[in-house]
Amino acid sequence: MKSKGQTRFSNSVTIKNRKASFEYEFVDQLEVGIVLKGSEIKSIREGKASLQEAYCHFHRGELYIKSMNISPYQESTYDNHEPTRERKLLLKKREMEKLKTKSEEKGLTIIPTKLYINKRGFAKLEVALARGKKLYDKRESIKKREEDRAMKEMSI
Repeated sequence: MKSKGQTRFSNSVTIKNRKASFEYEFVDQLEVGIVLKGSEIKSIREGKASLQEAYCHFHRGELYIKSMNISPYQESTYDNHEPTRERKLLLKKREMEKLKTKSEEKGLTIIPTKLYINKRGFAKLEVALARGKKLYDKRESIKKREEDRAMKEMSI
């Protein structure tokens, strides 16, 4: 049961795409806005969103995110949002052109890494221009992580 001062909505929501850093090497990162419906922002504030299978693409000169799952809001009416609908991303024209030219290079893609609520209460998405890792790069990441864990255990 929640106490009198608490609500189920939070302004400190951070949803990360943990798989992204393992699968991709980040070249450049950028913070962008996202166009949402009312029931979607309420679901995000409850922490009911997933970036696991999401990716970004250009359509008619605009950047969109596809396959980002935002669970339907429980208390919404019959006019609830579709969980995996395509959502428009908001960024400046110069930034969009820069991303578009870089993403057309061989092997680069745009992926979402983090979804959060900023200090002003707006939902922001952190996207990264990324290059897919090869199998041996993934092995190096695992090896480094295990070494870091071993060093941490030794220091305790």
